[in-house]
Amino acid sequence: MLEHERDSLMAVGRADLAKRIRWVSHLDGDGAGYDIRSFDTNGNDRLIEVKTTNGWERTPFYITRNELAAAEARRADWRLIRLWNFSREPRAFELRPPLEAHVSLMAISFQADLL
Repeated sequence: MLEHERDSLMAVGRADLAKRIRWVSHLDGDGAGYDIRSFDTNGNDRLIEVKTTNGWERTPFYITRNELAAAEARRADWRLIRLWNFSREPRAFELRPPLEAHVSLMAISFQADLL
């Protein structure tokens, strides 16, 4: 995904922005609510959360409360890139907030704090 973002910016003559792409989750940890900070051709942020499965495009995936909060707070900038069929013939599509317009969200775990 990083290379795709770099290649896309280089193809439109934005080497300056391609150099500034950051793999946030790898370098800073997984708390930002997105994996990659990239840019559109105008220099605006593209905050990319990548969700990958080996199944087909409709295979369920997990998303954290933090990722949902980032999507809501940065609606114009945040993107979910859904990679599917990854081990055979990878395919991808993009979803933009509000995510509830594209997916059904179901809580499947809860934090239990002792009283």
